[in-house]
Order: sequence, then structure tokens, then C-alpha cells
Amino acid sequence: MRITKILITILLFSISSLVIAQVKQLSLNRVDEMADVPQPLKIIDWKLMAQNFDKTVYDFNAKGEYWPMVWIDSTNKNFNEPALGIYTAVGDVRQGRQHNKGMFHEALANMGAVMGASLIGIDKSNQQNMNYVAMLKNYFNRDTKWNIMMNNTAPEVALLGGGYGRDWWYDVYPNVLFYAIYEQYPNQRDFEWIAKSIAEKFYKADSILNGNYNYSYFDYTQMKPMKNQICAQPDAAAGHAWVLYSAYKKFGDKRYLKGAISAMTALESNKINPTYELLMPFGAYLAARMNAEQGTNFDVHKLMGWTFDGTAVCREGWGVLTGNWNGYDISGVVGSTVDHGGYGFLMNTFDAAWPLVPTVRYNAAYANSIGKWMLNAVNASRFFYPQYMPADRQTIPQFESVTKGVIAYEGFAKTSTFDTLYTDKKGPVAQGDGPKWVPGKNPEVSQFSVYGSGHVGIFGAIVEKTNVEGVLKLDVLATDFYKNKAYPTYLIYNPFKQNKSITYKTKTKGKVDLYDAVSQRFVAKNITGKANVSITAANSVIIVETPVGSKITKAKNHLLANGIVIDYQKK
Repeated sequence: MRITKILITILLFSISSLVIAQVKQLSLNRVDEMADVPQPLKIIDWKLMAQNFDKTVYDFNAKGEYWPMVWIDSTNKNFNEPALGIYTAVGDVRQGRQHNKGMFHEALANMGAVMGASLIGIDKSNQQNMNYVAMLKNYFNRDTKWNIMMNNTAPEVALLGGGYGRDWWYDVYPNVLFYAIYEQYPNQRDFEWIAKSIAEKFYKADSILNGNYNYSYFDYTQMKPMKNQICAQPDAAAGHAWVLYSAYKKFGDKRYLKGAISAMTALESNKINPTYELLMPFGAYLAARMNAEQGTNFDVHKLMGWTFDGTAVCREGWGVLTGNWNGYDISGVVGSTVDHGGYGFLMNTFDAAWPLVPTVRYNAAYANSIGKWMLNAVNASRFFYPQYMPADRQTIPQFESVTKGVIAYEGFAKTSTFDTLYTDKKGPVAQGDGPKWVPGKNPEVSQFSVYGSGHVGIFGAIVEKTNVEGVLKLDVLATDFYKNKAYPTYLIYNPFKQNKSITYKTKTKGKVDLYDAVSQRFVAKNITGKANVSITAANSVIIVETPVGSKITKAKNHLLANGIVIDYQKK
């Protein structure tokens, strides 16, 4: 009898040791359509890819046709200092030192590469005697009195491509990128006043817009909203809000908090999905974060749906792709869900992970959905790279060597979007739009995207494999910019129909207790180095490494360890 009781006790303890979700999980329809375990499954080393991109592309002496990919722009626009030029696409005839005075290069490429490299620990302010961080200042368009970061350094090259001063997301997103870089390099000369200038412009613009962002762009010199032939872009409000909330966290000016809330209110008030390019995920993230930190009541689920569902109207079908194309699970990539059956883009996929992964820290109800989406997105994103896509499913496999293993195609589509070219290719077809930008002049290799590939550091910083293939360890804090003090936090999702036990390796030196913000309890205590963590089938854990012996307290719905929040939804 006594032995039976002991066995029952052991069994009950073992069952309770499994991580059983207590925060009710919210499903996203688009994610529900994705494969549980995408096939063929292969998770590449994204941090290594980011390291290799940086050392290969930032080489002024690189050999080979179309190389090097960088040059010095000595036109000294906006500041009496040189800037770095970097190609948008391989072989783009508009670019390089010999074309357009070396002035045509894009902030999306330059800032994305600097931010991404910095996320994986590379100091871009002091790399081989170059300060690539300082060189980003030239995108701050003070010569034109716009006084914000823009996609080009001057209007002289604006009409060559890239949406300068006429396509709102192109004017807003460089400021989102800049604020991320500013947190990484807070002591860089001039960055503080530039950041304040941007915040002032965005705050005033939001006041003028007064809840109506239904415009193609905003003229930040005249301080007037404008319309042209380009779609209205109400999701620019998400970009305004993210920058203003970051400015509030940095500088403490409550006007910026007011502006962030105003912009988010405008975003949420839309009656139809206003998604245009890549700003909506930042709105979903902010809704969760501001609800947790400021007590607002934004509709996170609505904004998540707009991010994923592909129900955008003016930018028809823009969202997250799902499906299996001829034996390849392509779900998770971001782009058009309707163009030629679907057309996903590398940069958009990388950049969606930036806000969506840390969202689960502030609203753990999305742990399973974001975990499943990321597994699909991370797996499918290797298909952008020629070395990982079968030759018969890419447009120009014969030019793979040009990429040096670090530059991917701009996107992949269900069928070739060139209509009369590559029609023999079965989807997914890895390709890029570069030849269409300068018809008859841009070479075929301009389908290889330097600008998108430079953002690889986002995946490099977030994604880590575990000892169980298909179970990823995602760094929730890596791209949670301007966050309050936090302990190392990781989202781990088990996509399988069986319970799985992984070897969890701690980031913290010394002993820690492991708290799970999904089951809302400690799942391991007094751990040094590593521990086994069990995850039930199709479920997640959000592990927070807390110091052993921490003083646990509760304030409102927050659970704290030594005064630091470890759970934003503890009731």
C-alpha cells in the first residue's frame, strides 16, 4: 500500500512538472492554416549568416564581378561628413561611386545592416577604423528642413526609386530603424538631438492629423498631410506611435506618450485593414506593450489579425502567406498573398519578427501563435537563399556564386512575376524585382537583394536551435527596444503532437530559477548552466531566468522578482 502511494505521488509530481498552459492561448486564423511542423524542415544558423553577411559585404576590397557592395559617398549631404553607400540590389546600375555622384543608396539597406549586425554583437561604430553608425546621419534630411530620417540623403536622387518624400512608409520606417540604432549607440555624437527632432516632428504631425492618417504621405517641412496616386497609408500611425513611445521611454517627455496613444487610437479606429507594407506588426506590439505598461485597452487581437490575415484593401492582400507549394511549406513569410498566387519578401519577413516576438512578453496569450508562426517563417526563409533553394525553383541559379553565400533573392512567388520569363519554373520560385526597376539596364543579378539580406541580424539575434529539431528558442528581449529592466526571457514552442523535453541552457552566469510566464509558475529552481524543461504538445513556455532567492512581489497584474517584472499578466 505504501509503495503504491509513493508511486502515485511520483506520478502526480511528474505530471505537474510538465508545463501546462494556464494563460489562455489566442489563435490567429492565418497561423492555424500553417503546418504544425513545416517540410522540408531545416533550420539554418542565422547568427552565422548574419556574421558572414557583415564581413563579406563590408569589404571595400571584395573581388568578383559586381563587387564590392559598398563605397564612400563624399557628397556630404546634410552633414559635412562622408556617408556609406551600399547597393540595394546586386549590380543596380543606378548605384555605386560612378553613378549619380555616388549619392543613390537607401537607408533601408544601410540602417538595416547596421542594426542587424549590432544585434548580434558587432560594434559598427568601430569596425576596421570605420564608424558606420556615424555615417547614417546623412539620411537626416536637414538641408530640406524635413528634419527626419529619410530613405535617401537628398531629393536629387529621390525619383530614381525608393519612395523618398512621396510614399509614407519610406519616410517613417527609417526613423523606426534609427531609433533602434540610437538605443544600440546612445553616445554617438549628434544622435540625441536628431532623435529629439524626429520625435518633435512626429508629435506635431500626429496633432495635425488629429486621428486621420488616411493620406499617401506627410510633408514634414510644410507639416501638411498629402495625397497622390499612391495608396493612403493609415498604418503610418503605427510607425509614429512606435517612435513616439520609444522617445517617451528614452526622454521621459509625457507629450510623446500622449502622441503615441493618439497615433495608436487613430490606427485602431480604422474600419478596414489599413496594412500597407511593414508597420502594422509594430502596432500590434505596441498595443500589447502599452496595455501592459500604461493600462491602455488597445485591441491587440484586431491589430494581430490585420498583420497576418492578408485582408488589406488598398495594398490588396498584404499580410502573411500560408500554403504548401508543390511539396514546399512556404507559410510564415510576409508579402502579397495574391500577387501571382503569393509573393513573399525577405526583408518584410525578417522585420516582422522584430516586433512580434517581444509581443509575447507583454501578452503571453500569443505565445503559441507567435511560436508556430516563427517556426514556419524561419524554416521557409532559407528558400530565399540560392544555396538552399533547388536550382529548378529559382530564376538565375547559374549566378549563385555572385552572392558569396550571404545575399538572398528579394523574394519568392508561387509563379514567376515576370510573366513572360521563367515560366517553366514551378513554385516556389525564388526571384527579385531588380530588373523591373530599370528595364533593359538592370542585370538579371539585380534579383539578389542586398537591402533585404542586410536585415538578417534580426533572425540572427532572436533564433536559436535547441537539442530537439523543430523546437526553437527565441530571444524575446533581443528586439524589445527601450524596454524596462528585464531578466533573460525566451519563447520556446513545441510544435509536435507529443510532449517534448528540451535541454535549456541558461544565459545567466550563476544559479537561477526558471519562471514560465505561460503556466505562470516556476518550472525549475536552483539551476546552473542547464536544465531539462518539458513542454506539452503544441504548447509554449516563456522562460524567465530569475536570480535564485529573488524577492517575489505582485503589483496590480504584474509579478516581480527583485522589483523587475517577470509576468505582466499575473492575476
